[in-house]
Amino acid sequence: MDMTRPPLVVSSGFLPVGPLLESLIHISNEVASIEKFPVVQVKNLSMMIRRVKLLSSLFQEIQETNAPLPPSSILCLTELFSVIRRVKLLIDGCKEGSALWNLMQTDLISNQYHVTVKEMGSALDILPLSLLKITTDTKEQVELLRKQAKRVELFVEPREIQRREELFLMMASYNDRNKKNTGLTDFNKMKQILISIGVRSPLDFEEEISKLEAEAEKQAGTGGLIVVSNIKNLMSLISLSKSIIFSREEKEKIPEDLKQSSASNWQHDQSSSSQSSFNIPDEYRCPISLDLMRDPVIVASGHTYDRNSISQWINTGHHTCPKSAQRLIHMALIPNYALKSLIHQWCEENNITITESTSPSDLDRSSGKRDLQEKTVDHISATKTASDAVKMTAEFLVGKLATGSPDIQRQAAYELRLLAKTGMENRRMIAEAGAIPFLVTLLGSNESRIQGNAVTALLNLSIFDNNKILIMSAGSLDSIVHVLQSGKTMEARENAAATIFSLSMVDDYKVIIGAHPKAIPALVELLGDGTTAGKRDAATALFNLAVYNVNKASVVVSGAIPLLIDLLMDDKAGITDDALAVLALLLGCSEGLEEIRKSRVLVPLLIDLLRYGSPKGKENSITLLLGLCKDSGEEVARRLLMNPRSIPSLQSLAADGSLKARRKADALLRLLNRCCFQS
Repeated sequence: MDMTRPPLVVSSGFLPVGPLLESLIHISNEVASIEKFPVVQVKNLSMMIRRVKLLSSLFQEIQETNAPLPPSSILCLTELFSVIRRVKLLIDGCKEGSALWNLMQTDLISNQYHVTVKEMGSALDILPLSLLKITTDTKEQVELLRKQAKRVELFVEPREIQRREELFLMMASYNDRNKKNTGLTDFNKMKQILISIGVRSPLDFEEEISKLEAEAEKQAGTGGLIVVSNIKNLMSLISLSKSIIFSREEKEKIPEDLKQSSASNWQHDQSSSSQSSFNIPDEYRCPISLDLMRDPVIVASGHTYDRNSISQWINTGHHTCPKSAQRLIHMALIPNYALKSLIHQWCEENNITITESTSPSDLDRSSGKRDLQEKTVDHISATKTASDAVKMTAEFLVGKLATGSPDIQRQAAYELRLLAKTGMENRRMIAEAGAIPFLVTLLGSNESRIQGNAVTALLNLSIFDNNKILIMSAGSLDSIVHVLQSGKTMEARENAAATIFSLSMVDDYKVIIGAHPKAIPALVELLGDGTTAGKRDAATALFNLAVYNVNKASVVVSGAIPLLIDLLMDDKAGITDDALAVLALLLGCSEGLEEIRKSRVLVPLLIDLLRYGSPKGKENSITLLLGLCKDSGEEVARRLLMNPRSIPSLQSLAADGSLKARRKADALLRLLNRCCFQS
């Protein structure tokens, strides 16, 4: 069906909208006619279908009247068409996708339903029911739907949450015990979870695994390593559950003399990779998955795991080595090149095909199925090739950081700095290659170029949110503050300040960085002696830290306020707005208010900025003036009244400023009026 919207030409009169109504009725009927519901999101889906059915009646009644509609109705109908089309895609995704994956994503899918209902209510807000020639009953139903949609709350099915938590526990237990069969009790529980989502027969299992494979391919280009790893682990657990559940059922049904034959048939049903895996040397198996390691990496404890398995372990919140239970001092994964070479050599000798993009259960597929998969992923082959190239480059450069001479380390850090400059995927893969701990170590280098490249590479890597956690977990704060305070070059100091700004985007890190005894003083020092770029980096970092109230006093005590006021008078610095923003924040603590009131030059500067500053600068200027005049600020109020430019500037801002600026300008004018009356 052609789902494109008909062209609209809005005028002041009434317009016929036949094609749009036909499209609306068609897609609404498609949604309303859905009978077989998926096993998850049943309540959200049924409520959504009821809403669409009601709207379908509205569309049909509008079409039957054959009357022209006002432009606002056209806009509403166009928006409703877009919303209902997204509803259909959402329902189709729930029906055709993996039930287990939908269960794991239940929060996200519930939120998508909630958002579409809200959008439906927003569209109905502009529907002029009084101008439409429809029955009173329909008007009342549509109005009720609009009100319900506006106040609807996010609903997540509690039973689905419970099932999901049970599934997470099963997956964690499966990985934690490091063996394929975790016992009858665990797999009985797994069987109950699967039955609850409609997976009962061997055919259901095969269909679910096939859907998970399709989801893994879909996520390969966008979801990243952890998402694909989670799906692969889920597939492995399902395959194992199927084997154990049905092999036990078969053993209970067949005579004793046929059990050996049944066991043989069960083995025959497994993939050829599972047969081959019985002969894999133990030293080539991952201790977590017990499968052949495709990409062996070393963790901080010195033990080796497959990258996918250990990444999932770390991503689920574990900070210990699964094998030794030692706490990991950092989360970096160092490639084990020697073992990887031995594994590849063993695979060649045993005629086993292994690639990093295939799952452990796919070591040796039939040629027909492999051809089908190749056709399926042709459209992402170029992206995959580029990703593989970045991954290999990152691992190679990390190896040079770990073992190279100072010259080689400098060059490797420079290459990583450039590689991390563009693309979130690059930043993710560099971190996964284990670069962060080595870059942190290089921050202490006495060679200026090594230090500069290392801190800039960390700055670029920190743009990716998950890398912020890895950088802080690597114990980098002391080293970054050292570079900020006494870096070999001004560029290194500035990039250290920018790194602190990036890390402080995480609320918890505002507290940690602010508590460091040298971090805020070093930023204030750079605010005074840095270049224009350095002063801006320092000011933005101080602003981020000062959002946390406890840090405000530290910024004031470190001497930031006189420097910030000086920057207001420095046209060359060009960071007036940044300085004003920090001053406005510092006004929120008693130490800051007292220090700012001491300045004799600030009030005239702020009055000038009310007239000539940027919109944001005007807002912060009026915030400062209002804060200074409140709470025993009579002295500042008198100085404002004595300045002939203050009242005209405030009146102009109250008339033409932003909403926030107008509100504060009115408040300040009223305060000055009372002060004038009292005196």
